[in-house]
Amino acid sequence: MLSPKDNLLETIRKGGHPERLPVCFTPFRPIGGDPVFQFVRGNRVRGTNSYDRWGTYISFPEDQPAAIPIVTPENQVIRNIEEWERYVKVPDLRANCSQGWETARKNKEAIPEGYLSMTVMGTGIFEQLHMLMTFEDTLMNLLLYPEEMHEIIEAVTDFRLEYMKLIVENLHPDVICSHDDWGSEHAMFMHPDTWRAFFKEPFRKLYTYLHSQGVLVMHHADSFCEPIAEDMAEIGIDIWQGVLPTNDIVGLSRRLDGRMALMGGVSSVIDREDSTEEEIRREMRRVLDSYGQLHNFIPSYTYGGPGTIFSHVLPVIHEEIERYNREHFGV
Repeated sequence: MLSPKDNLLETIRKGGHPERLPVCFTPFRPIGGDPVFQFVRGNRVRGTNSYDRWGTYISFPEDQPAAIPIVTPENQVIRNIEEWERYVKVPDLRANCSQGWETARKNKEAIPEGYLSMTVMGTGIFEQLHMLMTFEDTLMNLLLYPEEMHEIIEAVTDFRLEYMKLIVENLHPDVICSHDDWGSEHAMFMHPDTWRAFFKEPFRKLYTYLHSQGVLVMHHADSFCEPIAEDMAEIGIDIWQGVLPTNDIVGLSRRLDGRMALMGGVSSVIDREDSTEEEIRREMRRVLDSYGQLHNFIPSYTYGGPGTIFSHVLPVIHEEIERYNREHFGV
């Protein structure tokens, strides 16, 4: 039987021959402990408020599953878009993260054979923009101040490329899960042509580098991105992770024809404290009956990393995928 790693690689390969559906994130093993992640996001501690390396106010309430940026007109980092260089101080990753890789290397070495090592990189280019200024200002400035926004995007892209280089030089994971959300549940945050004008080429630059180093690109966007799916494949995304079921997953699979794998499909509505086992199983049967026979599809919840918020949900999701595999593929 194929290992989880080999089965995943067959799943995402155009014309591949997987033996079964991958089970969510189980073929991947996050490395953890790298000094870049700790430098950039290490001060996000539950029950505390803080400022990140860019100066953005971060709130992490005790009763919430994750930290969130709180950006208002009063506290936003960029107060005047035409003078953005006065306000934005790009963190120097090379100066601050050249040491302390021993733990991460040991974590990678401990990953069992047959699994893919993975590093998660949160806060993508668009997300970084709306952490430096309000969401409304970010979208308006793309239209009103395109020259300045291109300059800021270039600075953020260079920062992100340096992040990737440090990870590759010190860990060389099999996969980098790179985050950037480009839409809500039902629509993109901007016109597709605006996304193409500002974000397509910067991400092509990043993902071209990763491919040149033999690293697979998993892009997390739990968003409606259907209008730009072909563009996402074109710039080098191997796996679109986080595909919400509001996207036409069947139609996308047909259109992409093996150029990019789709990972997701499970509605997050089942990840609640009061969700019942039958409700979770019903949603998983919908997902598997709808998408289980598609090529290059990985059934999964849509969060940008392993695990669900409520612990009772994850085992049922896994059980239903494994049941489907036994019934349809005999494994």
